[in-house]
Amino acid sequence: MLRLPLLLALLLPLAAHASGFAELGRLADKGFLIGAEARLLDDREVLGAIEPERQLSPASVSKSYLAAAALDRWGPQHRFTTRLVSEALPDGEGVLKGDLILDGGGDPSLTTEDLWRLTQRLHQRGVRRVEGRLVVSQWRFGPVECITTDRCDARQRVANAYSALLSSAGVNYGSWCVSVAPAASPGQPARVTSCDSQAALVEIDNRVETKPDNSGTELNAERVTREGRDVMVVRGQISTNARPRDIYRASSDPAGQTAATLLAMLEQAGIAVREGAITSEAEPPAAAHALAAVEGRPLQELLLRVMNYSNNFMADMLALNLVETPRGDLRLGGSAIETFVAGIPDHGPLTLLSGSGLTPENRTSARGANALLESMFHRAALFPSFVATLQSPDNGVMRFIRRGPPAFQQQVMLKTGTLNQPVAVRALSGYFRTRSGRWGVFSVLVNGTGSTPYLSWSQVLDPLSLDLERMIEAH
Repeated sequence: MLRLPLLLALLLPLAAHASGFAELGRLADKGFLIGAEARLLDDREVLGAIEPERQLSPASVSKSYLAAAALDRWGPQHRFTTRLVSEALPDGEGVLKGDLILDGGGDPSLTTEDLWRLTQRLHQRGVRRVEGRLVVSQWRFGPVECITTDRCDARQRVANAYSALLSSAGVNYGSWCVSVAPAASPGQPARVTSCDSQAALVEIDNRVETKPDNSGTELNAERVTREGRDVMVVRGQISTNARPRDIYRASSDPAGQTAATLLAMLEQAGIAVREGAITSEAEPPAAAHALAAVEGRPLQELLLRVMNYSNNFMADMLALNLVETPRGDLRLGGSAIETFVAGIPDHGPLTLLSGSGLTPENRTSARGANALLESMFHRAALFPSFVATLQSPDNGVMRFIRRGPPAFQQQVMLKTGTLNQPVAVRALSGYFRTRSGRWGVFSVLVNGTGSTPYLSWSQVLDPLSLDLERMIEAH
């Protein structure tokens, strides 16, 4: 049996560390599983810890791993390229006697604007008619196995945009957009059109009624698949004096969405495609001629959207691009990130089934997440781009983090993670600056259990902000 003084001596370091999270630690009394650590970077002093090596779900904090691996692989200025190619060349009359192929380059931010630029460059090349087909090639990856409930359900029915399916030839973040505008007078159906074209890119089931001025606007929409075709079902009401509203819902076939969108643009530009559009998983022929190309935004700009808006489509697209062989899937993307992290000293175990964190099986520890942050802090060429992807609570785009004392609001940069199924997850990871200007890292993973089904952000952010404030002011 240990003597009491010796027992107290052994427990003191743990108590001192846990006291750094005195407020947050109370969640453990309510049945939540917590892993937390905060430490300084100059001397690695631990300011607080609660089971820092416990393996828990990080939810969208997984995206911090994705961002670091992507910057390591490509650097901040890398751009993904999307091309139009063909085995034929236009003749003197502007006729392309063959298929026109869109070579999907895996650009996570490919938009309608980019497709329009491709179309204009093809027109500049002199093409006026395509005798063959428009072929949208997703040979790099796609269709990608869904593996999460949300994405699997989205193949038939979806009421959100974040469950978008994945393809190296996807456009507009894998989601359809429709615009809802009031009719000229009350009682008439609202005007519902495609956002990106005068032609109807997706079938619309319009159930929105126009109401008198100032009656309020209440809209809800669901994308369903009927007889193999996507249909946007839009319900509700809109006032005659309301502005048009855009609604986004995930498509069931991102490559097919690209094909429909690009075909409409070609026709609008006066380029006729004789045999319509199809999608393909075949790689374009090696001898194909490049007719037009468009480069995407630099990686550092993509990561701002991935991290600030926690964009699942973009994150998993980047992870799939990390796979070095064609036909990659989400697990291989996660493995590529795991391989990168294996080179980080003292990280410990990591399990990633996706780069987005939508997969609830992802696992890391607070100590491991801090090891990632520390490794990026010491990479001078990459750290500015990495830290810029994190949000300051005072100025971040996510309003729910704008809480807590001034020291937390203004001297912390973080990434959040949220899951509600199968258990509640609230996770945060990032940097802080102390009162004297020292850099620190912190990671907090809070997971619910079957007996703790509900966890609000205020339950985590309010106590954490107080704990971090004390650390910041004390150093």
